[in-house]
Amino acid sequence: MSLKETLNGALKDAMRGGAEVRKLTLRQILAAVRQVELEQRTAAVKKLGGNPTDAQLKELEAISLSDADILAVIQKEAKSRREAMAEAEKAGRADLVAENQAELDVLEAYLPKALSREELVELVRAAIQEAGVSDLKGLGAVMKVLSPRTKGRVDGKLVNDVVRELLS
Repeated sequence: MSLKETLNGALKDAMRGGAEVRKLTLRQILAAVRQVELEQRTAAVKKLGGNPTDAQLKELEAISLSDADILAVIQKEAKSRREAMAEAEKAGRADLVAENQAELDVLEAYLPKALSREELVELVRAAIQEAGVSDLKGLGAVMKVLSPRTKGRVDGKLVNDVVRELLS
């Protein structure tokens, strides 16, 4: 079962169960997924010259996001909620913080388990050793090794900070 099917099933369950926050959040995720699929179709039509044949239209309709692409959409939505929570905290809006936290909880249920700082430090040490780097000049090489291993599991800024900390 694909992630998109899982999200659609969860939306139906939320609708049956009357879970409003869950229902709204899942609808937002699925709308964002449809938007990205539409953007990909539009880009494909432009590549074809703007006037696709019937066979090409069928191919365009089959464009669908992979689970990895859907995870990227969910991560983007989660980041948006975290930023909104930070802004709401600055403004002293506890109601908005709670609302965004509830939505974030729903989103995080579909994301891979985040790495702890200790796990990240272990990965960074292994990457530094693998890249054969000993100073900050090799930051890019270490990040190149680490990026695929940490993508979607930890914030890139935190990865960068840990790498800098261990290289200095």
